[in-house]
Amino acid sequence: MEVKPLRQSSVPAGYKRTEVGVIPEEWEVKQFTQVTDLITCGIAATPDYVSESRGYPFLSSTNVKDGRVVWSGYKHISAGLHRQLYRNNPPQRGDILYSRVGTFGEAAVVDVDFEFSVYVSLTLIKPAKALDSFFLMQLLNSEPYKKRAKDQIYLGGGVGNLNVDVVRRYPIVLPPLPEQRAIAGALSDVDALIGALDQLIAKKRDLKQGAMQQLLTGQTRLPGFHGEWEVKRMWDCLLSRPDYGINAAAVPFSDKLPSYIRITDISEHGRFCPDPRVSFKAANADQYFLREGEVVFARTGASVGKSYLYGPHDGQLVFAGFLIRVRPNPDLLVPAFLAAYATTKPYWNWVRLMSMRSGQPGINGNEYAQLPLSLPPLPEQTAIAEVLSDMDAELAALEQRRDKTRALKQGMMQELLTGRTRLVVDEGTPCVA
Repeated sequence: MEVKPLRQSSVPAGYKRTEVGVIPEEWEVKQFTQVTDLITCGIAATPDYVSESRGYPFLSSTNVKDGRVVWSGYKHISAGLHRQLYRNNPPQRGDILYSRVGTFGEAAVVDVDFEFSVYVSLTLIKPAKALDSFFLMQLLNSEPYKKRAKDQIYLGGGVGNLNVDVVRRYPIVLPPLPEQRAIAGALSDVDALIGALDQLIAKKRDLKQGAMQQLLTGQTRLPGFHGEWEVKRMWDCLLSRPDYGINAAAVPFSDKLPSYIRITDISEHGRFCPDPRVSFKAANADQYFLREGEVVFARTGASVGKSYLYGPHDGQLVFAGFLIRVRPNPDLLVPAFLAAYATTKPYWNWVRLMSMRSGQPGINGNEYAQLPLSLPPLPEQTAIAEVLSDMDAELAALEQRRDKTRALKQGMMQELLTGRTRLVVDEGTPCVA
């Protein structure tokens, strides 16, 4: 691919300007088809599925996530159809699976030797000898290529897809093969650290879930606590009736305005996780401010049942109309105990039962008020909440460490995949810039 001319003074010595930016002089820019042996997508027709014992794995875009092939949740196709597909385009170790429908621009390297086939939502890429598979995966998962994929989605028939012909025309930056491997190795080391943190977080979360199940149901008692628990309705433990949030449009985020919390901003773990954060502007906003100790519950749709205990660290929040606010009486019900209970199996069993009354899942304020709670005395509620809070703090610290590591990797990718920072490779190639 032709390198565009530039003024000599506009780039550092040893670098050149190309259509993908400034790169080292010994790097090349190629069209994707020049450095791959095959770029194609899977079968377009939805096949008849068979049982696992009678068929072969059939992967889709949902099986490519975070730079890995997810070997779970896939269907199976018949041996005859698999043979027909596999004979022409067999996915093999070292190939790339690249999502093109549903999710876009997620790449992973095939790391198994058993046979499988792919659906039309995946692009199968076979790198040529001049291109390292793991380098290519990191390149495709970098922010510039993610943006390229998103910008070039074709909306046809109401379903977006990343056309294979578009992918074939991608410009690919190509360092010498030893440097490709060194870059891929450095980034893979960070991936391994992120993966280890993900596993530790999942383990800690499972431990917390088990502790909650035991402590919040009285199956396990903390030292020093005895006696019977009481079953009460949540209504008996509130300072006022449950009330509804305000139905109004959000505005772009401003640190001069309160933030707006909607049902979609509450994570499955009961945290305020907006994406993106938005604000609220109205003369009567103060009537809907959340205050310390208040809990909101999602009352409709797929989010019904999710809950959030307001924490001042999240800033000033106005709660939206599809949320219900409750104010626990601190002399009867510790808010953190209620919030923890709202993540247990008994609670979710109650939610499923209450929300199955119609085609649209929903629980109103009066019904939430009837939520049965099995309550220990207040000191035991407080002790249980403190134990679970400590576990939450440990989880939050691990998640923060993982997020910082991910941010570090993004910075490394920006440096290494553009050649701004060079690695020393075994063959003696430079270098540090």
